[in-house]
Amino acid sequence: MTKTFLISGAAGGLGGRVVEAALAAGHSVVATDLAPDAVTVPAKHRDRLLVRAMDVTDLAGVRDAVAHAVAQFGTIDVLVNSAGTRGVGSIEDMSEDEFRRNVEVNFFGAVNTVRAVLPVMRPRRCGSIVNVSTIGGRRNQPGLGAYQSAKWALGGFTEILAREVAPIGIRATLVEPGGIRTPWAAAPMPVPDIHAEYEETVGRFARTYSNNPDVQRGDPAKMAAVILRLTEEPKPPVRLLLGSDAAWIAPQITEARAAEDAAWREVSASTDLDGLGDFADTEVARMVRPAGN
Repeated sequence: MTKTFLISGAAGGLGGRVVEAALAAGHSVVATDLAPDAVTVPAKHRDRLLVRAMDVTDLAGVRDAVAHAVAQFGTIDVLVNSAGTRGVGSIEDMSEDEFRRNVEVNFFGAVNTVRAVLPVMRPRRCGSIVNVSTIGGRRNQPGLGAYQSAKWALGGFTEILAREVAPIGIRATLVEPGGIRTPWAAAPMPVPDIHAEYEETVGRFARTYSNNPDVQRGDPAKMAAVILRLTEEPKPPVRLLLGSDAAWIAPQITEARAAEDAAWREVSASTDLDGLGDFADTEVARMVRPAGN
């Protein structure tokens, strides 16, 4: 069945590959980007493509793009949030404007598009939302404090969203790629102007990351194909790692965090009020238990 896709960050990188894959599969696409003139597709697909300028941080502009999508194609079946930005610098040294820009684009940008699209999907009781994050949304890399903090927030947002909309037939997935071989990722990472005390953490990271083939190992075309597959799955995962690097890193993080939690569990439990039973046996525990457990 043909669908209508709304894709942010569509001018290049992973977003651009999702545009190409969706059009090649016969779907209609609303491709949005800050630089709409940079969206390039074969002429044979032009009748199924609407290109719009859209700043994901501008809620009015996002709603306007959604309205034009519905006017052009009748509905929106799939939302792919691929727009993003990445600032490098220590938490202390990064400018306030740049720090906020990272959070506004990488987190609130996705929030804005989701909130604008849900009123289209909800009455139809169907739809698919894919938020593009990164394995960095689980990591704690010095130098990426603003970027990764926003992606951490996006992960939590997507998990909550998935539980809220599942009963009405809408599916939501967070994809977490590792490094991707795109022009944006391959561009030299500027070594920021930082205090000397952060040279061994932030500075070393920036130098090691730049132009490193072991970092940019993911194929964006293959990842785009997986994203298209997710939109067809009746029960897609809430989180999906993309890339062997992401699949290796994720359990390392989980195991280290679980070990630390276990080492301090007695201290954690010691702060309860006296006389209470085991929390695991309470109604609240049953309500907050992670989905699938």
